[in-house]
Amino acid sequence: MPSVITKEAIARRKYWIEEIRKLSGDFGEDSDRVEKELAAEIGQQGNGCLIDHLRLCGDIPESFDHDSTEEKLYSKYTDALLSECFRSLGFKSLVLKERADAADVEAFAESYSFVADAKAFRLSRTAKNQKDFKVQAMDVWKRGKPYAMVVCPIYQLPTRASQIYQQASARNVCVFTYSHLAVLSGYAKKAEEGKAE
Repeated sequence: MPSVITKEAIARRKYWIEEIRKLSGDFGEDSDRVEKELAAEIGQQGNGCLIDHLRLCGDIPESFDHDSTEEKLYSKYTDALLSECFRSLGFKSLVLKERADAADVEAFAESYSFVADAKAFRLSRTAKNQKDFKVQAMDVWKRGKPYAMVVCPIYQLPTRASQIYQQASARNVCVFTYSHLAVLSGYAKKAEEGKAE
């Protein structure tokens, strides 16, 4: 059986962890650099590259200190990746530059739009609570849009009854995973344009 995670995907992840470590001291400049370089890499290497990123991005490297600039820049990397994924599905999308009390990504289709937030967690963190997923906050951060989406690793979602799911359905907040986005991105390349959207 072939490996789902290739050696190239592992090498790509190592490269991006090191890229995030290369801080210039200007967070805004570093965020822009990561966003542009990621878009260029996916543009050159294609959908397989995007799917590799989606499969591995949900884990914050343990080598990054808690609440460090590296950890914050990793969060911007996942936001940029989410925006690139939405573009691959046929949406117009952009990463928002605001930091506090706002969603991180906006996506626009022909007949609807939504805001989104990418979540990543440390593997060492075992206890999750509903605030980690920001479902209630996403409802506030819609800014007039009808929908919101929170994207996280599939293995971090509660497997039993949880207030997260009740809150999400009551507030038009879609709880989605990087795994689902990887499948949709692959589907978008095989199906007629617009079907994945």
